Amino acid sequence: MSAEENSSPRTPAPTARIMIVDDEEIVRVSLENWLKADGHNVGTAPSAKAALELLEKERWDILLADIKMPRISGLELLAKVKELHPEVQVVMMTAYASVESAVEAMKKGAYDYLVKPFEPEELRILVQRITEKTSLVREVTQLRARLEDAFGFEEIIGDCPAMKRIYALIQDVAPSDATILITGESGTGKELIAKAIHGHSQRKYMPFVPVSLAALPENLVESELFGHEKGAFTGATYMRRGRFELADGGTLFLDEIGDLGAKVQVDLLRVLQERKFTRVGGARELEVDVRIISATNRNLAEMVKAGDFRDDLYYRLNVIQIELPPLRERGEDVILLANAFLRTFAEKTGKPIQGFSEEALHMIRNYDWPGNVRELENAVERAVVVAKGDTIRSNHLPFSIRESDETRNPVSLEEVEKHHIRRVLAEYGWNISQAARALEIDRATLYNKIKKYGFKEEL
Repeated sequence: MSAEENSSPRTPAPTARIMIVDDEEIVRVSLENWLKADGHNVGTAPSAKAALELLEKERWDILLADIKMPRISGLELLAKVKELHPEVQVVMMTAYASVESAVEAMKKGAYDYLVKPFEPEELRILVQRITEKTSLVREVTQLRARLEDAFGFEEIIGDCPAMKRIYALIQDVAPSDATILITGESGTGKELIAKAIHGHSQRKYMPFVPVSLAALPENLVESELFGHEKGAFTGATYMRRGRFELADGGTLFLDEIGDLGAKVQVDLLRVLQERKFTRVGGARELEVDVRIISATNRNLAEMVKAGDFRDDLYYRLNVIQIELPPLRERGEDVILLANAFLRTFAEKTGKPIQGFSEEALHMIRNYDWPGNVRELENAVERAVVVAKGDTIRSNHLPFSIRESDETRNPVSLEEVEKHHIRRVLAEYGWNISQAARALEIDRATLYNKIKKYGFKEEL
């Protein structure tokens, strides 16, 4: 075999790191020339022992190994490679008389075999097939890693005991297919919990399909969930698949389940019981394999008592319940979250903001956060947008937060005065003249008050 034989047009292929293992030098040199001409990174070894040493030192994608070699045979080398480096694809080379050995090698994990003598094009096609496969496997692995990141605990921030219990519960319930009901006030992060459950389940590589029932008009909920056939109603000009079909094999997240109307409650109960449904305007039953996770900020048990929610549907949905605590009960988690949001929005806006002032942290820590994590996120985003410099200060926070801090149970006249002056200074951006006029005092008096209360300018 010689390099001159390689006269046919070459097909571009992904490059690979290929090791040639053969005790015949002419074979090693010829194959090396062919493969290098195709752009591959090539190494050679005259024996199985030398090949194993090279494998320990460097990463290789493909091993081309002769079956018949002295001391350690190609089959023995194959077994060792598959034991120590299972990711390496091994191609065996054999003479006509040893085809049976090559078939045996395939059974032991070889990717393929080549019968000597072979043409350069035959080798090129085989290497191209291997490199395309390994490239695809690598891409799938990376995509899976990204999916695991997207549906893991990374987006859920919290270190308080209640959140640690929730993390443990997620890991316990995720592997099952049990329906789960997530409860908690608005803005506590119910969808993030649902995504984490999906991400730790056997369904994690299948769709996660969220739907907010509160955002849908009542007359469209049925069509949204189950789809509709063409002509099912005015405006239905084409067949449309519903969320159940889109989530087949994966997880359907029904947010604000307490807003579901009576008729659709019956339809949903049937799907939970039979895993079957019919599109609006259709006659054919469709089967789906879907895990249901629902969420609500309402008290479904009380709704059942009042006759506003079916008890049989409630028990079907509430096999496992996860209750999320409000932010005001999560202690220092509020600061962890605020700092995380700050990093995110500072990066998005390109602002060199490093942190919060002590007074801003005091306000964040002591505010009740009725809108929970969502309200905190919006407040930090607003603060980043309006801030100048490298620090979020109290006057950058929404007025509702500053006002709440200033009116929080003052117990003395001096404390009332302190809160009032600080609020006015923040409102006027620490313009002393304007703040003094608003307070109806002179500048010197205001300066004395600032010194007395130890205020620091919040720019």
